[in-house]
Amino acid sequence: MTSRLNLWLVLALAGVVAGLIAYGSSYFMQIAITTMIFVILAASLNLITGSAGLLSLGHAAFFGVGAYAAALLSTKFGWPFWATVPAAAAAAALVGAVVAIPTMRLTSIYFAVATLGIGEMIYVTLLNWVGVTRGPMGIRSIPGIELFGLKGMALHLVVAALLMLAVLWLVHRLVHSYYGNALRALREDDACADAMGLDTGRLKLQSFGVACAMAGAAGALFAHTTGYISPDSFRFGESILVLSMIVVGGLGSLYGSVIGAVILSVLPELLRDLGSYRMIAVGLVLFLSILFLPRGLVGEVSAIDLVRRQLRHLQRRRPSAGAW
Repeated sequence: MTSRLNLWLVLALAGVVAGLIAYGSSYFMQIAITTMIFVILAASLNLITGSAGLLSLGHAAFFGVGAYAAALLSTKFGWPFWATVPAAAAAAALVGAVVAIPTMRLTSIYFAVATLGIGEMIYVTLLNWVGVTRGPMGIRSIPGIELFGLKGMALHLVVAALLMLAVLWLVHRLVHSYYGNALRALREDDACADAMGLDTGRLKLQSFGVACAMAGAAGALFAHTTGYISPDSFRFGESILVLSMIVVGGLGSLYGSVIGAVILSVLPELLRDLGSYRMIAVGLVLFLSILFLPRGLVGEVSAIDLVRRQLRHLQRRRPSAGAW
């Protein structure tokens, strides 16, 4: 039943992509691409914050590392998109691992403050390393996605959807495995998990590195689909936005990550007619959702209950099918 539900969701996504391509509006396709990028960021952050219980306040910085890695490789060395994505993911994972090693012994709010400092350090580096990153001027004329001789906004949309599905599948497989159980044990009580024989330091480092790699891949997609990046796109505010997405959707829930990312990506565009007041309305929606739905729209408990109900339903159908 769970596989059938996921299949219906994939088919719905395919229908949305086909509809947007048929409609032909580059504006709506760009909104969809941006939403998919934030879905990737939300899913990756939920892996370390929702599953492992590590509150990260610098996720946008690794998003920026991936974006700059892809932009530099494509503009200076002529690398194609299919090569810059894994390179950007590897660069973000490497930077994340190097800067995270000293913080692995920290817990709770101390880890969060450390990631905040790391994020600001990376942002300042991107802003002031003018010889490489061009500083506040950013990097322009980043080549778009071109595969098999095809290019254009429609191809960008299809590639973004495929990359998003790949990341969601990977996070799903990680969370619903023995490794995911170990991450949840780390979240509930890291001292108890350590006493049970789990290498908590390695778990933290691995989950942080994987999440940073996914953020780096999202950064590469962002760079190639927008054609221009600057340090302002990877500030602390973006980290808070991604964190808000998983809080609204539900910590520990992959479906919640998707729903939260879609809501907080599309809602500002729907309220654009309000002008400067639209962000006040978005903030109000965020405040009310946290106030009345503290576990999110689809919290981890709700998601687990949904899966259990589907499994019970499947088990009830098996005997009748055998008797028939």
